[in-house]
Amino acid sequence: MGVWQLLAVGLVMLLGLLGVLVPGVPGAPIVWAAVLWWALTAPTTPAWAVLIGATALLLLNQALKWVLPARDLRGAGAPCRTLFLSGAAGIVGFFVVPVVGAVIGSVGTLYLLERVRLGSHGDAAASTRTVMRATGLSVLVELFACLLVVGAWICVVVLGP
Repeated sequence: MGVWQLLAVGLVMLLGLLGVLVPGVPGAPIVWAAVLWWALTAPTTPAWAVLIGATALLLLNQALKWVLPARDLRGAGAPCRTLFLSGAAGIVGFFVVPVVGAVIGSVGTLYLLERVRLGSHGDAAASTRTVMRATGLSVLVELFACLLVVGAWICVVVLGP
């Protein structure tokens, strides 16, 4: 598989990660489709292992979404821009501090943006808790699953077959 095709697969995965943050966009299926595309064009044992692992993880994620609270952006109180920036910071955090950085980046950015918007620590903390209860947990779980898939893909591509 050429460099340009790997770059295209990576861009589709990035689109899927951003799609997790936007309600109505199927982020996890986009990430899975990018892994499928890569595995079909680079049929190696590690590629198929990543595809099988991604399939299992994303199916488990879909099952978890039924258990977690539904997304209610209007009831959460925070602007959609704040939620998007918080999710984007989670993506960056995942790569800066592997795995745990996703939660730290997402929740930390949400709090900081709410602190700027509302002014006081108490109001920002209350708003952050409300947002996390209403939307954050389901978004974080889906984002974390997709980040694990992308991370596994990156490891296999960098380390090579």
